[in-house]
Amino acid sequence: MTGVALCACFLTAGAALAQDASSDEKLQLSSDELVYNRDSEVVTATGAVQIHYNGYSMVAQRVDYDQRTGRMSARGHIELIEPDGNRIYADNLDITDNFASGFLNGLRVETIDNTRLAAESGERIDEDTMVLNNGVYTACLPCASDPQRAPLWQVKAERVVQNGKTRTIRLEKARVEAFGVPIAFVPAMEVPDHTVKRKSGFLFPRMSLTENLGFGASVPYYWAFSNHADATFTATGYTSQGVLLEGEFRQRFENGEHTLRVAGINQMRSEMFTSNTSDAEKDLRGLVASKGEFHFNPRWAFGWNAMLQSDNNFARTYDIEGLNDTFHTNQAYLTGKGDRNYFDARAYYFDVQDADTNNDAEKRQAIVSPVIDYRYIAPEAVAGGELSANFNFTNISRTNADINAALSKNGYRGLSGVNTRMTGEIEWQRTYTTPQGLLLTPILAARGDLHGLDVNTPTGYTGNFEGDGFTARTMLTAGLEARYPLLVSSSYGSHIFEPIAQVFVRPNESHAGGLPNEDAQSFVFDATNLFERDKFSGYDRIEGGTRANIGFRYTGSLDNGFTLKAIAGQSYQLAGQNSFATDDLVNAGANSGLENSVSDYVAMAGVDMPNGISLSSSVRLDKDDLDLNRTDTSIAYTSRAVQASLTYTRINSQPEYGDKKDNDVIQNTTSLRLNDNWSLFGAVTWDINSDVLTRRGLGFSYTDECMIFSMAFSETRDASNEKANDWTVGARLSFRTLGDVDLGADTFDTFIE
Repeated sequence: MTGVALCACFLTAGAALAQDASSDEKLQLSSDELVYNRDSEVVTATGAVQIHYNGYSMVAQRVDYDQRTGRMSARGHIELIEPDGNRIYADNLDITDNFASGFLNGLRVETIDNTRLAAESGERIDEDTMVLNNGVYTACLPCASDPQRAPLWQVKAERVVQNGKTRTIRLEKARVEAFGVPIAFVPAMEVPDHTVKRKSGFLFPRMSLTENLGFGASVPYYWAFSNHADATFTATGYTSQGVLLEGEFRQRFENGEHTLRVAGINQMRSEMFTSNTSDAEKDLRGLVASKGEFHFNPRWAFGWNAMLQSDNNFARTYDIEGLNDTFHTNQAYLTGKGDRNYFDARAYYFDVQDADTNNDAEKRQAIVSPVIDYRYIAPEAVAGGELSANFNFTNISRTNADINAALSKNGYRGLSGVNTRMTGEIEWQRTYTTPQGLLLTPILAARGDLHGLDVNTPTGYTGNFEGDGFTARTMLTAGLEARYPLLVSSSYGSHIFEPIAQVFVRPNESHAGGLPNEDAQSFVFDATNLFERDKFSGYDRIEGGTRANIGFRYTGSLDNGFTLKAIAGQSYQLAGQNSFATDDLVNAGANSGLENSVSDYVAMAGVDMPNGISLSSSVRLDKDDLDLNRTDTSIAYTSRAVQASLTYTRINSQPEYGDKKDNDVIQNTTSLRLNDNWSLFGAVTWDINSDVLTRRGLGFSYTDECMIFSMAFSETRDASNEKANDWTVGARLSFRTLGDVDLGADTFDTFIE
């Protein structure tokens, strides 16, 4: 009877269960009747037969075991439950007791992840080969109201051959059906079985549809040529431009990994692109890219990401995944992270992907070689407070000067030549609490900079500029922050009101506006940096003079589920030179709201409601007439059926900073769930001043337990011709357990940017 039980499990384990037969696991058998025929040497169990062995359970109406021939047969509603929960059903089976051969009829398999396999019959030819006839596979659940109706999708094959030696499954004369209708036919295909993690072979094809490339179909081939290295080769045929060839080689090492990518095409119809662009000027185009990351130990890592292409727009035009951004950052880095310190060294080269044949924008970009940052926080208290230190070293070179012609006077975002700066800064602070609850935090800071300059002097610049030789500057700061948090509790909730006042005493900024400004150009004064000691965004500028910051912070939590938060305040230049009102190569402080001795008012507030609505707003109001100089105001709603957000952004004209007109923009993204399966989504961006939709998109999605299908249309106005394709149509079809079919999947970025 041990042989009978083992044979009953042949469907799932084959030789594996034969190995289990040598175990000491006890067999449990129960049936209504058990008969042993001494003459024919046949053991027969009938009536509610149940067999339990080694984690497997089988039920059948009748089981016969012939001791002379070594064959076992089972009939009548056979059900086998594997240890992992999978269920296998059959009408009858006949097999040898050593699993060498056998057959079954009416096979059905239901796995714990809701996949299903059925076949008219199955045959085990030897211990390594099993054949199913007229097999059907699906990952869809049967319709609850009509179980006989065809599933949403299924794969049918006349023959399914599983090879235990090669660990592959071969499907012959296979077809894919959707809603019972054939949509694809494959004469023969071979895929790895569930025991294989990596197997060479063709992957699911991808498709795309774009304006100047036409319809594209990609056929990827995956090659696993060792346990630690593999590659993917892809050929994409475009109806308008020809065949794009791609290769990606990946290799893992004991302490890291490396990826090498190549791509190339000989364009058939370059004239379809806008004339006098890099897309139209070259027929033979390609790239080489390399990316690596290695870990010396848990704290230290080294890596790089570099790309070299034939022109400045190839990767973006052909949407090479991972390399298609407007700015591709080539870099090499070394990082180290400790419990209380951090080190980072990087070198950058910025590849500007636009359609300019002269590549002027890239020549104006900085080449950083390198930038080094180090931050340290003392592990023990120093004089009862926290002592921290920062170090930065930056070396920048540039081929051509980057001039912002929009400024009211010559503005240089970067100068041609070489600019080197080394900065060191230490800070100490300690918080004291008075008996009345007042929090006092004295702050002491010291900073020094050494500049080595060999840059071309900017023409037309009115400030005192030093572009040659070495220049040093220092800054000492003594500050005091006072906070008085007040907790107010009531039957409706709790509130924290916190008035805040700061004063920082320091000398004037030395060489203000007389040195290159590379990393402190993007300056926005708002509530997030109101209480910063130095409000400049980088090291190239230092805030000098005596300044006070006054405001308050509020946080509220109501019992009805509302959460409130707010910050508001104003800044004052009390003495000394105002760094935000001095000449600068890019007018960094101009029209910022800090260029006067009394700043604009800044505030931000937000509320989260229990019904899913959230409101947030950040504003900068003119100090004299409360005119709205800048705002980002958003309203969002989230529920099971709807996810929507509406954002209004206003930036008043900043002529000295280069923006000569007001900017008013409304952005909206909406997702509407119609039912458990269908959803609609859309996005739109409206430039109010120009009265133009700069971005718009619309799509729908169907999702169920076995399939996802989405389709979307997007359009982006690109007056500078930086991108080859103005509109795209995208679709994504994902079969659970099988794979994805993409048609311009990047189109969906429109709805998540």
